[in-house]
Amino acid sequence: MSRRNFLGMVGMVGGAAAAYQMMTTMGLAASSTYTKPDLSGGGQGKTVLILGAGLAGMASAYEMQKAGYDVRVLEFNAKAGGRCWTLRSGDEYTELGGFKQTCDFDRGLYINPGPWRVPHHHHAYMHYAREFGVKLEPFIMENWNAYLHRKADGDKPALKLRLAEARTDMHGHVAELLTKATNQGSLDQTLSAEDKEKLLEALHEWGFLNRDGKYVQSLAVSAARGYERDPGARLEAGTPSKPVDLHTLLDRNLWSSILDGMFYEFRSTMFEPVGGMDALARAFESRVGRFIEYRSRVTEIKMDAEQVTATYVDASGATKTASGDYCICTIPLSILSQVKMTGFDAGLTEAIKKVPYAPSFKAGVQYKRRFWEQDDDIYGGISYTDLPNQLISYPSNNYFSGGKGVVLGAYMFGTDALVMSGMSPEERMKKVVEYNAQMHPAAAEEFDTGISVGWHRVPGALGCYGLYSADTRERYYPTLCARHDRLMLAGEHTSYWNGWQEGALLAATTAVDEMHKFAQGQA
Repeated sequence: MSRRNFLGMVGMVGGAAAAYQMMTTMGLAASSTYTKPDLSGGGQGKTVLILGAGLAGMASAYEMQKAGYDVRVLEFNAKAGGRCWTLRSGDEYTELGGFKQTCDFDRGLYINPGPWRVPHHHHAYMHYAREFGVKLEPFIMENWNAYLHRKADGDKPALKLRLAEARTDMHGHVAELLTKATNQGSLDQTLSAEDKEKLLEALHEWGFLNRDGKYVQSLAVSAARGYERDPGARLEAGTPSKPVDLHTLLDRNLWSSILDGMFYEFRSTMFEPVGGMDALARAFESRVGRFIEYRSRVTEIKMDAEQVTATYVDASGATKTASGDYCICTIPLSILSQVKMTGFDAGLTEAIKKVPYAPSFKAGVQYKRRFWEQDDDIYGGISYTDLPNQLISYPSNNYFSGGKGVVLGAYMFGTDALVMSGMSPEERMKKVVEYNAQMHPAAAEEFDTGISVGWHRVPGALGCYGLYSADTRERYYPTLCARHDRLMLAGEHTSYWNGWQEGALLAATTAVDEMHKFAQGQA
């Protein structure tokens, strides 16, 4: 059973609160605990070496330079931002293995290969967005008019329905079963007579049941799940749609795709920066870019009693060193595990090597027209499928523009991501469009161009995010989070918000706090 399906079952039984608690227990989620760093006393006369200019590295640099520290940042790439990345027209990307792609999207269109949404409760992100004036717009996470799709499987035909249909039908069938169980006395040991009466009333409304406690085709049910033919003027009452039977909902695993909006991390309101997810990264870079030395590949980190020194290869190929009284290292563990660590205890070097990074694949597809809006009345949101591409996410902006549009045509994990990334970019895009066309037939003829990113083939990252198990979280995570004399690690891998920008920012601000206390002799 997949982790997502397990969490989905928890959500179905215990609701969103139970599912979120289980995610927290599994180390997959936690509430944001952002507190603005307190660097009172200043850092004048002290130097800080920061490795990596993603959000964690730049947030660290931004806060420490404000306090008077002399900051120096080494960054592997030719630009800042790390996994906070947006691809636009003219951008070029070369992955490990040599495949080179050029983004040919029309002007103003883009795809976010890394983070692509921001929950409203990610307070560290919101703090910096407000401080820097980064404009946000709603990201439509949950659209009840988007599709659930199941591929043909043996004697089972392909199936496509709206999220509203599947969700309403699941409510209705479960409400009918509970009503039957309640009337048969199965809950008499649990409910008082008064509670039974109230529960039956609630189930009737919640499940759109008729007066006999049945979930059946009717105009009342269609008012929730949608109509076969919509109501119109005068005598056009509308034609009721036919519910999907419970067996099909369970047999085709349709219930598993109606849960995302319940989870705390995906709950409305979700946001995205106007114009692309790299807006916050560019805002940080405009403030700390003068401290960054780009195209610097770190090969060794050495700590002694006085300082931390990084050996690196610069853009010209020359080997150089950079030192600081203190060091905040934000290099992903997938890369850091290949860097020589000198002067550190064996526990840290072991922990760095024990956390794998999730393989993930994304494909941005530009279509000649916005057929999902024009043909299917889908404005933003996500459609889900059991095909390898897993989903299609529609743009949450530029509605009714009449021109081209870019969708996230695939967001894949695990083996599917590895298989897709092993193809050439042309083969990948052909496959993604083929998958998209099984949900939207117009995709085949409307395809224009596209670009794809397999994260385990991204130089400087080699994976999407730190992938903890219960064992590695217990055994190695405390070591990775601790200060090691003059060095601290930071990044999404040192937070419970794995894979989120919030995790990187929280890790950075807490590292800054801890390192400042150490510099002040308070730790």
